[in-house]
Amino acid sequence: MANRLRVAVTGSTGLIGRTLVERLESGGHQAVPVVRPGSSRGSGPPAPVVWDPAASEMNTAELEGLDAVVHLAGEPIAARRWSPEQKERIARSRVQGTALLSQALARLDSPPAVLVSASAIGYYGDRGDELLDESSSGGDDFLAEVCRDWETAADPARAAGIRVAHPRTGVVLSSSGGALAEMLPFFRLGIGGRIGGGRQWMSWISLHDEVEALVWLLEADVEGPVNLTAPEPVTNRELTAALGRALRRPAVLPTPKPALWAKLGRELTEALLYSSARVAPAVLQRGGFRFAHPDIATALAAVLAR
Repeated sequence: MANRLRVAVTGSTGLIGRTLVERLESGGHQAVPVVRPGSSRGSGPPAPVVWDPAASEMNTAELEGLDAVVHLAGEPIAARRWSPEQKERIARSRVQGTALLSQALARLDSPPAVLVSASAIGYYGDRGDELLDESSSGGDDFLAEVCRDWETAADPARAAGIRVAHPRTGVVLSSSGGALAEMLPFFRLGIGGRIGGGRQWMSWISLHDEVEALVWLLEADVEGPVNLTAPEPVTNRELTAALGRALRRPAVLPTPKPALWAKLGRELTEALLYSSARVAPAVLQRGGFRFAHPDIATALAAVLAR
């Protein structure tokens, strides 16, 4: 990006948000964290924007003067087992927070040019071997419904003339957090392996490419859904074999489903680990985005070297 931008970031303390803030600041931009009351804000400028999505409270005046907003905040999908109450928290944190933010942006005297408002490839549901891009229809399960409502909640910003892009993020590979970090201890001990038959597709992206794609979306002439996944999705069997090779450990023992049920519960296990989504990043590729880690071997080598 040639111009110095002032970018507000919600979810700035999460894995992606932290890395995005560091990337923006290292590029000469100003990252403005959007935090909840009582959150640790750091000691230096810029002053954060304070909001309380659960109470539908936000000081709109603090949003004036922004060039862009990246909205990443939401209850983690796999923070705990899916009870009816937890599913409600997951949905409400995304939909209510996005609605509050987009309505606030729409009321500004000088709104930002762009809102990059997070979504996920859960939008597509469990689709087997079908190749999916941004024009594909949505699924009909819980996560698909959440993603649909999540994206729709940004309509007030769209109606106000703000360019709104929805990065539908896949499984983000990092040794510092997320699914890969959970897998690594088992694979390093040589007891990691495929889940079930291993035929389910996993559409992934390295943390580096995830953040670079978010930065790219700030200035690219792109709106609507954008799949943030690498161009070469893999099956669960392929992923576990590649991880075993990268760590020089065997990866032949399948993970027993009852063990996953015991940890995550049945519904979350099925949604996260047995669901299949073979997703292509068509918009990124048409727009000329260059992946640093287009294949799983390159990505794992880079992630494990950190």
